[in-house]
Amino acid sequence: MRKVYLDNAATTPMLPEVLEAMLPYLKDAYGNPQSLHGWGDEAREAVEDARGKVAALIGAQAEEIIFTSSGTESNNFAVKGLAAAQQSKGRHIVISAIEHFSVLHSARTLEKQGFELTLVPVDRYGLVDPAEVARSIRKDTVLVSVMHANGEVGTIQPIREIARLAKEAGAIFHTDAVATAGTISLDAGELGIDALSLAGNQFYGPKGVGALWVKKGVRIIPFLDGGVQEGGRRAGTENVPAIVGLGKAAELASEEMGSRIEHLSALRDRLIDGLPSRIDHVILTGHPTQRLPGNASFCIEFIEGESMLMLLNHQGIAAASGSACTSKALKASHVLLAMGLAHEIAHGSLLFSLGVSNTVEDIDYVLEVLPPIVDRLRQMSPLYAKFSKEQSGRR
Repeated sequence: MRKVYLDNAATTPMLPEVLEAMLPYLKDAYGNPQSLHGWGDEAREAVEDARGKVAALIGAQAEEIIFTSSGTESNNFAVKGLAAAQQSKGRHIVISAIEHFSVLHSARTLEKQGFELTLVPVDRYGLVDPAEVARSIRKDTVLVSVMHANGEVGTIQPIREIARLAKEAGAIFHTDAVATAGTISLDAGELGIDALSLAGNQFYGPKGVGALWVKKGVRIIPFLDGGVQEGGRRAGTENVPAIVGLGKAAELASEEMGSRIEHLSALRDRLIDGLPSRIDHVILTGHPTQRLPGNASFCIEFIEGESMLMLLNHQGIAAASGSACTSKALKASHVLLAMGLAHEIAHGSLLFSLGVSNTVEDIDYVLEVLPPIVDRLRQMSPLYAKFSKEQSGRR
């Protein structure tokens, strides 16, 4: 049976070059970077080399990079640490309604601690209107956090304009760039932002490692107590192999980004153009053009995403329904609901997130396999039966 992996938004496979770079630090070069001897020096040099490569990927300075365990930790650190550092100026936070749960739940936690929270709505494409952000900002707003792109529907946000509005109001601006760093070109300085989160497993690096960029001069309060690692900003013995892998993945992403974008965009468009011509009542979710190169997300009416996933899996195809963090919850995606989709339609979400190893043949296999699956499920769907009956009555 053919195997087709189209769930790269959940995690990408690690590239062979990344694994090769990591192996010495899993075997012989096992020193602690904080140790004052040869083994420690070797590990410390590897960590600093990786820090420089990650910084280069996003147009930052090496000393501004803080290594973390994941994008989730980076987002928690940013939202909680930046807000806490600024709370003498105010206790109001602004985020978009479609943020990843690691941002949304962090903001809700702060709300329980006395901060006020404003959720900025999005339009039907999942796009944040900068004017809505401007209307949400108050004199006591200390932090604005809007994701660079949404990994579930692929919409890329007008971050430069939103960041400018936040800065003009005197607020710190953070962006969750987990879906974009290493995937599309970005320059932290050019965007005018103050902090940025990323994760290695989103661009062919290892799981369990991420980074938070904090612009020099911006205060952040650590929430892990312990040693002096990461300039005293993130305690805990460094995961040297994973950090080295993140650095190598960042280096490869910088070198190959143009060709990756061209390859993924062509495959994405083939799927986006092909699916609606083979299946009726399919809704493309996310912005039609302002979207991630590897994201093809849909809602297929009258059936549930989970059922499609199971039958696709039986055909060797890995996909997702909603975000990886919600697909087991059997709840409609908060992103799709915020975009104005009805619950019954949002339950039919299907996300194909493409990777560099995917081919035209993979896409054509999906276009061959999915229509019979949809037909089979609709034959068992009371929603589809009701719809068909209503259509027949109108003829």
